[in-house]
Amino acid sequence: MSPALSPYSRLHYLLFIIPRLPFWSFLGGNAIQAFLHLANRLFRSGLFCNTSIDGIGTCWPRTSAGEMVSRPCPEYFYGVRYNTTNNVYRECLSNGTWAMKGNYSQCQAILNEEKKSKLHYHIAVIINYLGHCISLGALLMAFILFMRLRSIRCLRNIIHWNLISAFILRNATWFIVQLTMNPRVHESNVIWCRLVTAAYNYFHVTNFFWMFGEGCYLHTAIVLTYSTDKLRKWMFTCIGWCIPFPIIVAWAIGKLYYDNEKCWFGKRAGVYTDYIYQGPMILVLLINFIFLFNIVRILMTKLRASTTSETIQYRKAVKATLVLLPLLGITYMLFFVNPGEDEISQIVFIYFNSFLESFQGFFVSVFYCFLNSEVRSAVRKRWHRWQDKHSIRARVARAMSIPTSPTRVSFHSIKQSSAV
Repeated sequence: MSPALSPYSRLHYLLFIIPRLPFWSFLGGNAIQAFLHLANRLFRSGLFCNTSIDGIGTCWPRTSAGEMVSRPCPEYFYGVRYNTTNNVYRECLSNGTWAMKGNYSQCQAILNEEKKSKLHYHIAVIINYLGHCISLGALLMAFILFMRLRSIRCLRNIIHWNLISAFILRNATWFIVQLTMNPRVHESNVIWCRLVTAAYNYFHVTNFFWMFGEGCYLHTAIVLTYSTDKLRKWMFTCIGWCIPFPIIVAWAIGKLYYDNEKCWFGKRAGVYTDYIYQGPMILVLLINFIFLFNIVRILMTKLRASTTSETIQYRKAVKATLVLLPLLGITYMLFFVNPGEDEISQIVFIYFNSFLESFQGFFVSVFYCFLNSEVRSAVRKRWHRWQDKHSIRARVARAMSIPTSPTRVSFHSIKQSSAV
């Protein structure tokens, strides 16, 4: 008696016998091959590989025979972290069994990537510190120049002076934040660290509102042809220093009640209290761009042929604002941009943002002070006056050092007088 065949052996036996029956000879070789292909697929569809966990810990689901399965790479293996965005592959063989090994060739350890990201982070921190140091030094020099040069104190330069002061205070609070904040302080959420954050955000807002003051002054003087003599310093003081204060107070109250953690840095998901001060900043930024559009339009049409000193100063102020306002806006709008998962785009974003953020004060001091023709002319006059003053002193000192006796007594005359 022949032994009983398993379903697997029976199906193979039928696939071997049926094509050799006499009626298949009338259909030809192509029909036999098509039948064998269809029967083989039907045979495979009845087989599957059971759920399995390999030695690395990857779980392979139940899969039909002949299929290739992909699973994410393991997050950790022997204490090494791997990139889970890549996949590992394993084949379910035609006989319903798993291949001996999965293909883990695409699973790469991200230890090197972490080292690279830390390196880029440290370089960005160095750029930030270097940029803020250079900016603070340039801003202090510009502040001293505006303070000492009383001959150029018109409303336009007073607005420049206040803008520079706002940037000085913001850079100073940035250093305070960097030197005092740490994870332990963030977790403690003490009062003084929340006040430091509020002060930093206040001076951040004042930067935008003083830039708004620059735009208001130029728009009033050029587009509205309004006499700047009627503009008062207190108007711009209210715009630059006073309006941001209630905005930050409202933001602080919102943080206190809805997001009172981590020294008010960052924001919790679903809480939008930061838009209390970010919204006005975006608004004045957009209004300034509208102002600049009108100003440039007027300069291109009406003031192109004018060569008065006042018009020339307006042109230079407009050029400075045209450079600085997009610079200020781009660096702020970058906070709303997500560079994505691409490593290169993240690195470019970090460096670009760090450079523009830290060197803002330097650009402000260069365009509004060091390249200001009024400031340069006043400094040149001071320098020439100082040189003339010291040269007069040198001439007087040389004159005082020459002997004033009307007669000179020689050794020969003394000898003659003694002989007599």
